[in-house]
Amino acid sequence: MSTENKYKSMNNELANKFFETYGQQPAATYFTPGRVNLIGEHIDYNGGLVLPCAITLGTWLCLAPNNDRVLRFKSINFTEEAAIELAPAYEKDGPGWYNYPLGVFHEILKNFQIPVGFDLLYYGNIPIGSGLSSSASIEVVTAYAITAFLELDLDRLALVKLSKRVENDFIGLNSGIMDQFAVAFGEKHKAIVLNCDTLDYQIVDCNLGDHVLTIINTKKPRGLAESKYNERVAECQSALADLNTELQLTNLCELTAEKFAAYSHLIKDATVLKRATHVIEENDRVILAAKALSEGALEEFGRLMYASHQSLKDLYEVSGKELDTVVEFCASYTDVTGARMTGAGFGGCAIAILKNDAIEDFSQKLTAYYTERIGYACEVYVSEIGGGATTI
Repeated sequence: MSTENKYKSMNNELANKFFETYGQQPAATYFTPGRVNLIGEHIDYNGGLVLPCAITLGTWLCLAPNNDRVLRFKSINFTEEAAIELAPAYEKDGPGWYNYPLGVFHEILKNFQIPVGFDLLYYGNIPIGSGLSSSASIEVVTAYAITAFLELDLDRLALVKLSKRVENDFIGLNSGIMDQFAVAFGEKHKAIVLNCDTLDYQIVDCNLGDHVLTIINTKKPRGLAESKYNERVAECQSALADLNTELQLTNLCELTAEKFAAYSHLIKDATVLKRATHVIEENDRVILAAKALSEGALEEFGRLMYASHQSLKDLYEVSGKELDTVVEFCASYTDVTGARMTGAGFGGCAIAILKNDAIEDFSQKLTAYYTERIGYACEVYVSEIGGGATTI
């Protein structure tokens, strides 16, 4: 079944579920994908280059207006639900998943009136806590849906920036803009070279030939806001402050490798120096990887993927036994061209570029290898590279 037909089938199923839940048909259905970052990790908040793409896993949202002036948040994936009266502003309400869409309403209400309440039903097939941007998917699908339904004057880039404010200010995670940008602007069979400082971007062909994008979920969940993610952000800010005793930089990624080598002695803390070294080298890898990918040079692209993972393991220290086990197996498997952790790390997912005819064998052998070493099975997904936020 084609991706388009899968979306239509899902739309019908969700419409039936919406009717069971709210006693009426949805007025509209929207979809926003998750994303993988092909290379360029922990670069977005350092003002550098990243290479993400949208995937065909994502979040669906069915909605209908109500005259009760109540926002009703329900999800097929979570037991928690909320009914919250329309108000001029909101604050984060505990740890519940509905804080992500609630934060979107909070941001929209700063500049627009919302004349009606909404009954909302969410469904996602992104594994929760896997590092495939389920939170950005929820944020952007909500912002896109409310903007489209109410015909608000917000373009796609404005929705991306709004959703990033939700993540940073409402949820409290110091993430960059890559996730929201990728799930909003993704294009089928394309990747995005995004400058996270200027937001300039270039769409590049994702020429995988007889290979497919394979996603391996370690099943070790990540709680980014509770992890060492914010600590890594602070370490990069510390490196920037040290460098700025003699330079005038806004972001680490303004430095070339040559200039960094000339001034890295200013960073006195050995750990902070390792973090900055990864950032500078990873930024350069993105440029090389985008060129290799657009030219179909998968062997070179794969080499850069492995180099990225090694740097994230040794210099940035955001990998772990689970992710390393997956990448070790991939490196030993002939039909894998390249593999690396993707996302912020501390668990979550790895990706691999795998020959299409080896999927079944790869899945069986990796699962056995991983289970023997970790004690439980991983999950293997094959995803197309899909489009961004859309109305179904």
